[in-house]
Amino acid sequence: MDKDTPRVLQLVPALQEGGVERCVVEMAHFLNARGVANWIASGGGAMAAELAGEATTLVPIRVGAKNPFAILANARAVAKLVERENIDVIHAVSRAPAWVGWLACRLFLRGRCHFVTTVHGAHSHGNAVKRLYNSAMTRSEAVVASSRFIAGHISSVYGVPAERIIVAQRGVDTARFDPALVSEEERKALRQELAGIADDTPLLAMVSRVTTLKGHAVLVEALAEVKDLPWRAIFVGTGNPSVIDDAKKRIAAHGLEDRILWTGSRRDVPAILAATDLAFSASIRPEACPLTTIEAQAMETPVIATDHGGARETVVRGESGWLVEPSNAMALAGAIREALADPARLAAMGRRGREHVLENFTRQTMLTREFSAYERVLAGRPGA
Repeated sequence: MDKDTPRVLQLVPALQEGGVERCVVEMAHFLNARGVANWIASGGGAMAAELAGEATTLVPIRVGAKNPFAILANARAVAKLVERENIDVIHAVSRAPAWVGWLACRLFLRGRCHFVTTVHGAHSHGNAVKRLYNSAMTRSEAVVASSRFIAGHISSVYGVPAERIIVAQRGVDTARFDPALVSEEERKALRQELAGIADDTPLLAMVSRVTTLKGHAVLVEALAEVKDLPWRAIFVGTGNPSVIDDAKKRIAAHGLEDRILWTGSRRDVPAILAATDLAFSASIRPEACPLTTIEAQAMETPVIATDHGGARETVVRGESGWLVEPSNAMALAGAIREALADPARLAAMGRRGREHVLENFTRQTMLTREFSAYERVLAGRPGA
């Protein structure tokens, strides 16, 4: 076994669009660029097309199945794959796949393969059954945490010692999320297309899946408190129909149908953020490392985010954005007023935000840290 070039198998339920899936595909690109043989076992999905023509081998094993018998069968299938391909490291990124990887290593491979996990979220853990299921993510030799918040969570809730935790904060492709790539003409055209506004009207944006967690309802209530100001807002993304319906009813109740607009899912998020004056992350519960705050700052767009979880790491309070009390529409409205009161300061905060991302939240930094988990378990020294 060459410890400098491990053979890596990633386990992920599917390759549909999503933040965790994006991280898996980005790691595959990273491994291919380094000449590292790698495999992905999953139920497949649209994002698999992004790996066409690359060296990654896609294996159709539905490792996301939660039935105990399916988990055991998948563990056996994964173990056979590991033995056949002489794989060195199994890397699981969610709970059912983590049980598959752990059982494969413990029951069938008996130490002939190393096991790494990446924890992307703070799952609910209100009872012993949930904590047991979640614990699969912490049974690995090295646990990668997607933020310092998550590192603290798995340490306090599951007792994972610090030496087994490697923090690899989420990062973006700063070559793609680069404001220099969006011309002034494109910005103006997008503002007209999305909101029908002139260049001097502030454009506000929330780019997110639509779920109760994301706080669209709170943002609508906050915007209703500042409807005396000139602005247009866009909600970019799709999600739970009932949550969308509730938000639309709130918008109508406040007479904001012509000021808060829905774009649906968009592929041109970097350009949209470049055309935006202020972005939001209004999650009502702590998130591990909200990528939307990083993406907005990368495009020199200041952010108002809720003051908990990983948002505290991604937004520099008073420099690249604001942090407000979760679920507090009045506090959010106050931050909006402050932000729109000084366009020059807002622009300066946007520039500081990109500096912050380049210093701390690049995709290359994230993947290098995550890859270090492979190197450390192979060298017999897991953890940071």
